[in-house]
Amino acid sequence: MWIWFGLAVLALIGEVATGTFYLLLVATGLAAGGLAAIGGLAVAGQLAVCGVVVIAGLLLLRFTGVLKKRGIDPHGNADINLDIGQTVTVTDWAGGRTARVWYRGASWDAVLASGCDPVPGEQVIAEVRGSQLIVKPRPSVSSSSVQG
Repeated sequence: MWIWFGLAVLALIGEVATGTFYLLLVATGLAAGGLAAIGGLAVAGQLAVCGVVVIAGLLLLRFTGVLKKRGIDPHGNADINLDIGQTVTVTDWAGGRTARVWYRGASWDAVLASGCDPVPGEQVIAEVRGSQLIVKPRPSVSSSSVQG
Protein backbone atom coordinates (compact mmCIF):
# COMPACT_ATOMS: atom_id res chain seq x y z
CA MET A 1 0.00 0.00 0.00
CA TRP A 2 2.80 2.45 0.82
CA ILE A 3 4.49 1.80 -2.49
CA TRP A 4 1.73 3.88 -4.17
CA PHE A 5 2.51 6.91 -2.03
CA GLY A 6 6.25 6.48 -2.47
CA LEU A 7 5.86 6.41 -6.24
CA ALA A 8 3.55 9.46 -6.03
CA VAL A 9 6.25 11.38 -4.17
CA LEU A 10 8.83 10.39 -6.80
CA ALA A 11 6.46 11.58 -9.53
CA LEU A 12 6.02 14.90 -7.69
CA ILE A 13 9.78 15.30 -7.47
CA GLY A 14 9.98 14.64 -11.20
CA GLU A 15 7.20 17.19 -11.74
CA VAL A 16 9.13 19.86 -9.88
CA ALA A 17 12.23 19.06 -11.93
CA THR A 18 10.51 19.14 -15.33
CA GLY A 19 7.60 21.54 -14.90
CA THR A 20 5.00 19.55 -16.86
CA PHE A 21 1.46 18.76 -15.78
CA TYR A 22 1.80 15.14 -16.91
CA LEU A 23 3.79 13.94 -13.92
CA LEU A 24 1.38 15.78 -11.63
CA LEU A 25 -1.41 13.71 -13.17
CA VAL A 26 0.59 10.53 -12.65
CA ALA A 27 1.27 11.49 -9.02
CA THR A 28 -2.45 12.10 -8.48
CA GLY A 29 -3.28 8.73 -10.02
CA LEU A 30 -0.68 6.98 -7.88
CA ALA A 31 -2.06 8.62 -4.74
CA ALA A 32 -5.56 7.50 -5.76
CA GLY A 33 -4.20 3.98 -6.17
CA GLY A 34 -2.80 4.22 -2.64
CA LEU A 35 -6.18 5.33 -1.30
CA ALA A 36 -7.77 2.38 -3.13
CA ALA A 37 -5.26 0.10 -1.39
CA ILE A 38 -6.18 1.58 1.98
CA GLY A 39 -9.84 1.02 1.04
CA GLY A 40 -9.11 -2.69 0.59
CA LEU A 41 -9.35 -3.05 -3.19
CA ALA A 42 -7.34 -5.81 -4.87
CA VAL A 43 -4.27 -4.91 -6.93
CA ALA A 44 -6.27 -4.98 -10.16
CA GLY A 45 -8.73 -2.49 -8.67
CA GLN A 46 -5.90 -0.28 -7.44
CA LEU A 47 -4.38 -0.23 -10.94
CA ALA A 48 -7.79 0.54 -12.46
CA VAL A 49 -8.36 3.46 -10.05
CA CYS A 50 -4.88 4.81 -10.81
CA GLY A 51 -5.45 4.58 -14.55
CA VAL A 52 -8.93 6.11 -14.44
CA VAL A 53 -7.72 9.09 -12.36
CA VAL A 54 -4.77 9.73 -14.68
CA ILE A 55 -6.88 9.54 -17.85
CA ALA A 56 -9.69 11.64 -16.34
CA GLY A 57 -7.17 14.29 -15.29
CA LEU A 58 -5.57 14.30 -18.73
CA LEU A 59 -8.96 14.70 -20.43
CA LEU A 60 -9.90 17.48 -18.01
CA LEU A 61 -6.70 19.39 -18.73
CA ARG A 62 -7.05 18.91 -22.48
CA PHE A 63 -10.65 20.14 -22.59
CA THR A 64 -9.93 23.15 -20.37
CA GLY A 65 -6.98 24.14 -22.59
CA VAL A 66 -4.35 24.07 -19.83
CA LEU A 67 -2.06 21.84 -21.89
CA LYS A 68 -2.48 23.86 -25.09
CA LYS A 69 0.74 25.39 -26.31
CA ARG A 70 0.67 29.14 -26.34
CA GLY A 71 2.88 30.00 -29.27
CA ILE A 72 4.24 33.46 -29.80
CA ASP A 73 4.31 34.78 -33.34
CA PRO A 74 7.93 35.91 -33.75
CA HIS A 75 7.27 37.78 -37.01
CA GLY A 76 5.82 40.88 -35.38
CA ASN A 77 7.04 40.57 -31.79
CA ALA A 78 9.69 43.15 -30.88
CA ASP A 79 10.69 41.12 -27.81
CA ILE A 80 11.86 38.30 -30.09
CA ASN A 81 12.92 40.15 -33.24
CA LEU A 82 14.94 43.30 -32.63
CA ASP A 83 14.33 44.52 -36.21
CA ILE A 84 10.71 45.37 -35.35
CA GLY A 85 10.36 49.13 -34.93
CA GLN A 86 13.55 49.99 -36.85
CA THR A 87 13.30 52.37 -39.80
CA VAL A 88 14.23 51.95 -43.44
CA THR A 89 14.02 54.42 -46.31
CA VAL A 90 11.97 53.59 -49.40
CA THR A 91 12.80 55.77 -52.39
CA ASP A 92 10.21 54.30 -54.75
CA TRP A 93 7.49 51.65 -54.50
CA ALA A 94 7.89 49.32 -57.48
CA GLY A 95 4.64 47.71 -58.46
CA GLY A 96 2.77 49.66 -55.83
CA ARG A 97 3.43 47.63 -52.68
CA THR A 98 7.01 46.29 -52.93
CA ALA A 99 10.43 47.94 -52.86
CA ARG A 100 14.11 47.16 -52.37
CA VAL A 101 15.65 48.76 -49.29
CA TRP A 102 19.10 48.84 -47.76
CA TYR A 103 19.05 47.56 -44.19
CA ARG A 104 21.84 46.19 -41.97
CA GLY A 105 24.33 46.23 -44.81
CA ALA A 106 22.21 44.25 -47.25
CA SER A 107 19.45 44.73 -49.78
CA TRP A 108 16.04 43.52 -48.54
CA ASP A 109 12.59 43.15 -50.07
CA ALA A 110 10.17 45.52 -48.40
CA VAL A 111 6.44 44.86 -48.61
CA LEU A 112 3.93 47.48 -47.58
CA ALA A 113 1.63 46.40 -44.75
CA SER A 114 -2.03 46.05 -45.65
CA GLY A 115 -4.11 49.16 -45.19
CA CYS A 116 -1.18 51.53 -45.74
CA ASP A 117 -0.64 53.92 -48.63
CA PRO A 118 2.57 53.48 -50.69
CA VAL A 119 4.34 56.76 -50.00
CA PRO A 120 8.12 57.03 -50.34
CA GLY A 121 10.20 57.99 -47.33
CA GLU A 122 10.94 56.50 -43.95
CA GLN A 123 9.10 53.30 -43.12
CA VAL A 124 8.90 51.41 -39.84
CA ILE A 125 9.46 47.65 -39.86
CA ALA A 126 6.29 46.00 -38.53
CA GLU A 127 7.18 42.35 -39.25
CA VAL A 128 9.99 40.24 -40.66
CA ARG A 129 8.91 37.25 -42.74
CA GLY A 130 11.94 35.38 -44.05
CA SER A 131 13.87 37.86 -46.18
CA GLN A 132 10.94 40.28 -46.46
CA LEU A 133 10.43 43.31 -44.29
CA ILE A 134 6.78 44.20 -43.79
CA VAL A 135 6.80 47.98 -43.39
CA LYS A 136 4.37 50.79 -42.78
CA PRO A 137 4.89 54.54 -43.11
CA ARG A 138 6.55 56.21 -40.18
CA PRO A 139 4.06 58.40 -38.34
CA SER A 140 4.94 62.03 -38.84
CA VAL A 141 5.25 64.34 -35.87
CA SER A 142 2.88 67.25 -36.44
CA SER A 143 3.56 70.66 -35.01
CA SER A 144 0.25 70.63 -33.11
CA SER A 145 1.27 67.56 -31.14
CA VAL A 146 4.57 69.10 -30.00
CA GLN A 147 4.10 71.11 -26.85
CA GLY A 148 6.43 73.96 -26.15
